[in-house]
Amino acid sequence: MSDLKERLRSDLTTAMKARDQVRVATIRMALSAINTEEVAGDTHRELTDDEVVTVLGRESKKRRESAEAFDGAGRTELAERERAEQAVLTDYLPSQLSDEELTSLVAAAIAETGAEGPKQMGQVMKVVQPQVAGRADGRRVSGEVKRQLSGS
Repeated sequence: MSDLKERLRSDLTTAMKARDQVRVATIRMALSAINTEEVAGDTHRELTDDEVVTVLGRESKKRRESAEAFDGAGRTELAERERAEQAVLTDYLPSQLSDEELTSLVAAAIAETGAEGPKQMGQVMKVVQPQVAGRADGRRVSGEVKRQLSGS
């Protein structure tokens, strides 16, 4: 079993003893998503820590998007709940890249690919994505790539 999955199970027990309802619900949801991923496909398999991080990142993104949607609909109570769940998931994700780190990674990828304009954004993204996996939102990465390729 992956270390991260084991940590989630341990933290679930701790949260249940502390009667922390938001944390309990969020960790249960995360474990459920991990289990669903493990049984998807033809054979059951154990996820690696990297795959667990990918699942947790996907769940965190869902929470952020839901919070934005609830804010837009004026449902602040539900938006706050989604943000609280996202905060719990963030504890299990790798630290996010700073703007400076992201800028230098993108600049290196542009130099490596020799890209010279927005039409070659896909080539740069293919190089950058594996390097930032789980440590930067795709929207943030593509925005930086676009900014550097357009020369602004």
